[in-house]
Amino acid sequence: MDHATRLQYLEAMGIDVWVSRHQPTVEHVVDASENVGWAEHSEAHRSHHEAEGASTNHDRRASLNSVQPVESSHTYEQSWHDLQQAVANCRACSLCETRTQTVFGVGSHYANWMLIGEAPGQNEDLQGEPFVGRAGQLLNEMLRAIGLKREEVFIANILKCRPPNNRDPQTGEVAACHDFLQRQIQLLKPKIILAVGRIAAQNLLNTQQPLAKLRGVRHQLEQVPLVVVHHPAYLLRSLTEKAKAWDDLQFALAVYQSLEQ
Repeated sequence: MDHATRLQYLEAMGIDVWVSRHQPTVEHVVDASENVGWAEHSEAHRSHHEAEGASTNHDRRASLNSVQPVESSHTYEQSWHDLQQAVANCRACSLCETRTQTVFGVGSHYANWMLIGEAPGQNEDLQGEPFVGRAGQLLNEMLRAIGLKREEVFIANILKCRPPNNRDPQTGEVAACHDFLQRQIQLLKPKIILAVGRIAAQNLLNTQQPLAKLRGVRHQLEQVPLVVVHHPAYLLRSLTEKAKAWDDLQFALAVYQSLEQ
């Protein structure tokens, strides 16, 4: 990918100024022989699509962005439907009394990438979908930066109901939702999980380590590689930290690519 196109992706994430200041460091990581960068990765697949046509695009997504379930398609989708109904009817904790609706998750049931956030906020509670509003738009741009679309991944939260006033999840609430999230992981069988934000990462990894210690490390969850990334809502509040999101994305893509080798 040429330099101008790369800058367009980074500008969409709001870190174009950072790129100009630190470009040599980024180029070193991107061009390292053992780690093909996100830009070259996404451009290669886009060129492949243009050369081979729509049928080849289907094959590419089957290998890059999707995994095939063991069960028949009908049985598999029924399992997702049953789980979503179980979440919608859940009254295991007091959050059921204050929610507008549950927020099950959104995206492809055949995705290789699974993103797990903390809990629904006000907008998510109203719309029934995780990561909407400005934070959701930034998350979409972060995904686009590594060659993915929102509909090609699966996005969920640790909690399926909004905590009042967007407070942090409580231990009992996390425990009440644990089986739902675990079942989502078991059904999806993702190749990589992104823990989005400190609270999600700490709960998923059962640790109190700060985000700085958790980022840039390949963790494991349910035998699936897990990478911790900054929460887009935090990035919107701390504009100077967006450069770190670029590091997170490069690392996550490097981990994913290592699984394909």
